[in-house]
Amino acid sequence: MGDTDTPPSAPSRWEMTVAEARAVQQSLRERLVMQPPANFAPRFVAGADVSMERFKHYGYAAIVVIDMETMRTVDEATAAAELRFPYVPGYLSFRELPPLQTCWDALRVRPDLVVFDGHGYAHPRRFGLACHGGVLWDVPSIGCAKNPFIGSHAPLGDERGATEAIVHEGETVGMVVRTRSRTKPLYVSAGHRMDLPTAVATVLRLADRYRQPETTRLAHGRVNELRRADAAG
Repeated sequence: MGDTDTPPSAPSRWEMTVAEARAVQQSLRERLVMQPPANFAPRFVAGADVSMERFKHYGYAAIVVIDMETMRTVDEATAAAELRFPYVPGYLSFRELPPLQTCWDALRVRPDLVVFDGHGYAHPRRFGLACHGGVLWDVPSIGCAKNPFIGSHAPLGDERGATEAIVHEGETVGMVVRTRSRTKPLYVSAGHRMDLPTAVATVLRLADRYRQPETTRLAHGRVNELRRADAAG
């Protein structure tokens, strides 16, 4: 990944400056497809999550694949790795994707869709973690974050299924979604090969029991297990 002959736009090169990372985002954004495949009906859906301390340089990653018909886990992969890109808001993908790539390579069941614990199109340059990961793996993807990043929205209803558009610089970039009544909402945006209505409907379907989609809830549990085991061992 440190090949000096690799052009700055290549997604395989992770050790770079923030300016180079910005150029990668701008270059790869041209590959984004903002609609799902024809007759999109995903069976195997993955959740991707990375756990780290903000200014530390070590992270724990997991991808968990579930069968959307049964909500049962059919495959998972984990990784622990040194994080070589600094913590800089707006460039999370350069920090999280290297360990997630290790997980992706280890999967035996290739998912039809990946839900990232992070933002997608709701990003200052319209190329957040879910967009970057989706383009890199050429898979439909959704960003589903627990906290807002950019934009603003109207007051949200208290009931499950309530939604309001997230607007940034005059553009709808995502949707704030209440997955459980009277609980904190989630911030949903399209990644790659995805549109916003499909992303919202999918998140609501996956979050039928808990606040988070079952995919990222399971992945979050796995990374925390890794983190605790490492601390104990």
